[in-house]
Amino acid sequence: MKLALITDAWHPQVNGVVTTLHELVEALGPLGVEVTVLHPGQFKNRPCPGYAGIQLAVRPYKVLAEMLDSLSPDAIHIATEGPLGWAARKHCLKRGWRFTTAFHTKFPEILKAALHVPLFMGYALFRLFHRPSSGVMVPTQGVLQMLQARGFQSLRPWTHGVDLSLFSFEPNAVDLPELGQLPRPWALYVGRVSYEKNIDAFLDMAWSGTRIVCGEGPLADELKARHPDVVWMGILPRPKLARVYAAADVFVFPSRNETFGLVMLEAMACGTPVAAYPVDGPLQVMGADQGLPTGGVLGENLSEATSRALKLPRQEARLRAEVFGWPQTVALFKAYLIPIKGEGKP
Repeated sequence: MKLALITDAWHPQVNGVVTTLHELVEALGPLGVEVTVLHPGQFKNRPCPGYAGIQLAVRPYKVLAEMLDSLSPDAIHIATEGPLGWAARKHCLKRGWRFTTAFHTKFPEILKAALHVPLFMGYALFRLFHRPSSGVMVPTQGVLQMLQARGFQSLRPWTHGVDLSLFSFEPNAVDLPELGQLPRPWALYVGRVSYEKNIDAFLDMAWSGTRIVCGEGPLADELKARHPDVVWMGILPRPKLARVYAAADVFVFPSRNETFGLVMLEAMACGTPVAAYPVDGPLQVMGADQGLPTGGVLGENLSEATSRALKLPRQEARLRAEVFGWPQTVALFKAYLIPIKGEGKP
């Protein structure tokens, strides 16, 4: 099978969507799926306004249409709702091709936080984008139910996975020589330093140990100036990031607007318990909505939840992460793909 995967999020961007798509592409090959990724680096592009580190394709339709026609794929998956996603959607409708899409990120919440765009307007735009899709892949049941309530159709539950080899289990928090003898416990945040991540809740919570942040984003300079006591490690190569996860005593996930939260799985795979708010994303990733071992603590008081998470066995966190191995994730994705020609949408 020849698959065209169109995404506005790709290397060198560093985020959960890129990680998920990269791992997906790597895993589909052995299953007989030849994937061609169409991404912003192949087009004239420019930085996303107000969102440093994200490049967007500029007027990509003509070039993208030619690429898709030349490729002649068996299936098309549009992973994001940016300029490339809209261009691919337009061409598929023009050709009468069926395609699948995915809802990876709550961009309406980002638009509200960054540009004060009302939520109903953002979701109306996204509902329009996904309407012709033959299958909208959604990472958690909670997000699926939210989208159903907002009038989205053709939703397909598709959880994400974690590389259990790269993020290997450590029964005790390891030492990082470059951090020396900083006071423990170490509380870690990994992710974009941006509007929608609610990182202030992590930086401002009561904590007697050391806070560590791995990531960059539009708020980085401002927050570094306000919090000189925090260890700011920037963007790290994946193997190095795995060691940082394993060195942390607890991982803190302060976001309230995630569709999933892959970084929680990466931390738990290393044995590091998680503290988070009891909202969609953490609820499903940590199994709390199913009465399962969570590998962390959920609570509205983030400082209290973080302190409680310190007491959890690291083995429990690893066991929860093992539920999200890649083989079942990839097999489900492949099963949702559809031939571009046939009955049904569009």
